Amino acid sequence: DATPEIYSEIKRHKTTLLFVNTRSQAELLFQELWRVNEDTLPIALHHGSLDVAQRRRVEKAMGENALRAIVATSTLDLGIDWGDVDLVVHVGAPKGASRLAQRIGRANHRMDEPSKAILIPANRFEVLECRAALDANYLGAQDTPPLVNGGLDVLAQHVLGCACGAPFLADTLFEEVRTAAPYTSLDRPTFDRVVDFVATGGYALKNYERYARIRLNKDGLWRVSNPRIAQQYRLNVGTIIEVPALNVRYVQAGSRGSASRGGRVLGKIEEAFLETLTHGDTFMFAGKVLRFEGIRENECFVSNAPGSDAKVPYYGGGKFPLSTYLAEQVRIMLDDPQRWKKLPEQVADWLSFQADKSVLPKRDDLLIETFPRGNRHYLVAYPFEGRLAHQTLGMLLTRRLDRAGARPLGFVATDYALAIWSLADMGRMFRAKKPSLGELFDQDMLGDDLEAWLAGSWLLKRTFRNCALISGLIEKRHPGQEKSGRQVTVSTDLIYDVLRSHEPDHILLQATRADAATGLLDVSRLAEMLSRIQGRIVHKNLEQISPLAVPIMLEIGKMPVHGEADDTLLMDAATLVEEAMGTK
Repeated sequence: DATPEIYSEIKRHKTTLLFVNTRSQAELLFQELWRVNEDTLPIALHHGSLDVAQRRRVEKAMGENALRAIVATSTLDLGIDWGDVDLVVHVGAPKGASRLAQRIGRANHRMDEPSKAILIPANRFEVLECRAALDANYLGAQDTPPLVNGGLDVLAQHVLGCACGAPFLADTLFEEVRTAAPYTSLDRPTFDRVVDFVATGGYALKNYERYARIRLNKDGLWRVSNPRIAQQYRLNVGTIIEVPALNVRYVQAGSRGSASRGGRVLGKIEEAFLETLTHGDTFMFAGKVLRFEGIRENECFVSNAPGSDAKVPYYGGGKFPLSTYLAEQVRIMLDDPQRWKKLPEQVADWLSFQADKSVLPKRDDLLIETFPRGNRHYLVAYPFEGRLAHQTLGMLLTRRLDRAGARPLGFVATDYALAIWSLADMGRMFRAKKPSLGELFDQDMLGDDLEAWLAGSWLLKRTFRNCALISGLIEKRHPGQEKSGRQVTVSTDLIYDVLRSHEPDHILLQATRADAATGLLDVSRLAEMLSRIQGRIVHKNLEQISPLAVPIMLEIGKMPVHGEADDTLLMDAATLVEEAMGTK
């Protein structure tokens, strides 16, 4: 537990910014700091789910030098010009060299003073990532995010917005859109399909007047169908879609146990988390331990609760993947023992033990380790391509392994590795080439296998919901009222099923597949990895867990085990390290 050391640094400095990568981590760290805050230093919390008024109070107090520390997410990455911040503490790996440079730059924000920061990695892989990010900053290297094609749902919103502003000629608007870099490859037939979607809703929906939002006049100009369309556009314009969330509000004084109105709003929490709670459950939010009293309409009612044993809300967004640049640098570091000299001794020893017990992956190779543990067999792969790409790879590999008879039971993915466990001995199957690793990791998995998995998954419906909102097919806000997340989801799910059945090539389904591939699935990054490793897969069939596999095996141990617990899945660090080092 690094909390006492972090607290000591806060005491030694005038003002400290503590950055974490997720809102859940912010809530946890804030609670832990107050647990050891024996001097009752003024320490605040700042993240995007807190009420705006609360965030402004924290920012005002910081500007007045009334705080000693703030625990924050990316909400304080930019726009902070507090010269009195003399230390940045980054808890966890930065996930990108540019992000680390931005956050470190919040300390001593003056032209003539160097910034000061402390990085606190959570595991050995994060030590490698932090070292790579620091080296990148010393060299002035930055992450270069890939340029993606413009979304068709965003284009549909732009088409409607142009019509709301003034009538337009399709030819003129098409040429204008193609001047934007993400749309330079947009072809005219696709553009015309988007315009038709805005005008009719598409073939399956064209008989419904509500979807006819623009119309073509005799003069060849597209105009909005009626003034109400423009009003609704102004209420719903935007491309940032929030995950369905409810206001968290205190119950009225003296009304504990009933969901009554009147209390102060603390912020918003996602519906998916609140649906797991029952009356009386406690959870952490806004730096407090709260008791769940109930839900009424679009609000969650709470009261203060004693104690610290509480759930932490989970959030669907904001999980940074490991950048392509840092992933490449970590692979280079593993392949170059000379660079280990900059690493902490225990991390350098860990890599040396890995070289002795198994092998370290080369820069352009994919290392696959297989080993038994208890009554399960494990496959651990080390692609270093980020959590999103690894989750997609895990889904596709388990489908292929199931067809091959391996009887896979599950998988877990991190930014660095992927682990799959099964009942059959996968190492023996690979040695017998039934299937071979080349066949298992063939690039064709991104064809029929991906399509088949997507067809049966919830992911496309979730993505379609966002596309429907951005394109204006579904309107969340109306004058004086707003649909709940559940109401929006019911509407979009119904339309999705209709389009899948009656117009499978609908332009919005096309937009949905494209958005899922670039966003939630990271297919392009996975495709590049599969291309790079062809003929470069290294398989080590081991008798026991390797040192490199310990961090991801611990992730398996953190997963909830439903039903009768399997002792082989309830892992602790000490036992795994003993097994990896051969001392048990």
